[in-house]
Amino acid sequence: MPSCSVCTTETTRKCPKCLEKGINEHNPFPNFNFAGKLRPVYPLSPKREVPAHIPRPDYAATGDPISERKLRNSSQIEVLNEEDIERIRVVCKIGREVLEEAKRAVQVGVTTDEIDRVVHEATILRNAYPSPLNYYNFPKSCCTSVNEVICHGIPDRYELQDGDILNIDISVYFNGFHSDLNETVYVGNVDDAGRKLVETTRFCLEKSIEFVKPGMLYRDIGEIIQKIADEAKLSVVKTYCGHGVNRYFHCPPSIPHYAKNKAVGVMAPGHVFTIEPMICEGTWKDIRWPDNWTATTTDGKRSAQFEETLLVTETGVEILTR
Repeated sequence: MPSCSVCTTETTRKCPKCLEKGINEHNPFPNFNFAGKLRPVYPLSPKREVPAHIPRPDYAATGDPISERKLRNSSQIEVLNEEDIERIRVVCKIGREVLEEAKRAVQVGVTTDEIDRVVHEATILRNAYPSPLNYYNFPKSCCTSVNEVICHGIPDRYELQDGDILNIDISVYFNGFHSDLNETVYVGNVDDAGRKLVETTRFCLEKSIEFVKPGMLYRDIGEIIQKIADEAKLSVVKTYCGHGVNRYFHCPPSIPHYAKNKAVGVMAPGHVFTIEPMICEGTWKDIRWPDNWTATTTDGKRSAQFEETLLVTETGVEILTR
C-alpha cells in the first residue's frame, strides 16, 4: 500500500492524521524499486488552463504531436529563413524570461508544483503556450528534475530540501515556434560534490557551444562533452540528447552528448538546435518511473543538466536563449 509522505501512515488514498491537517498525499507507485531517496508526492494538482485566445501546438488538445511524428524517420535539417529566425528569437527571449522567473521562486520548502504554477502563469502572461503541457500527455507546464532525476521530472507536491539540486526545463510556443532551455540551480546549502557536478555540467555546455560554426559535424559535440566529464570523473547520459527545435518541439538533428556517437549532419547557417548535456556523479544508466516520464540514475546518484537553443550563423553561433 502507498505510504503517506507526511506521516508514513500506510493508506490507499487518505491518511486520517493528514486529513486533519488538510493534507491528502500518497506515493502512487508503492511497489516500484526507486533507485534513490526521491519519491513522487501525489495527487497532482489539476491541469492548468491556457486561455482560449493563445495559439497552441497541434498536440495541445489530444496529446499527439501528429506533425512532429511525421518527421520521425527523417534526418533532413531545416534551414530557417530570416523571417523564421526573427520569430524564433522572440520565442527564445520569452523562454529565458520565464526561466528567470522560475529561478526566483526556488527556495527551501517550495514545492515543484509551485514552480510549475509560476512557469505556467509567466508563460500565458506573455501570450505563449507552455510546450510540455499535454505533449504526449505530459501533465505539467515545465519539467522539474531533483537530485537523481536526469530529466522529465513531473512537478508535484515535493517540497525542496536544503542541499537539493534542481533542474528547471522550460519550453514555450509562440507565433508558430518553440524554444527550449534549462538550468540546474542550488537549493540552500549544496555540498562541494554537488557544486562540482553542476559547474562541470555548465562548463560542458559552454565549451560545446564554442565549437558551433558552419561545416562542423554534429557528432563531434559529444567528443568535447565526454572529455570534460571524463577528466572530472563524471559520466555522460546516453539515452537523451539535444535536438532541432523550430516549428516542431523536437526534430532533426539529433545531438548525442557522448563520444563516438553516430549522429548525422553538418552544421550550416540557419540551423537551430539545442545542446543539453546531462552529467552524472555515478553511472550514466537510467531507469524510468511508472509515470512514463521521470528518468533517474540507476544508482540514485545525482545528475545535472544545462541547455540552450542555438542558431548557426554565417560565422559561428548565436545563443538564442541567453
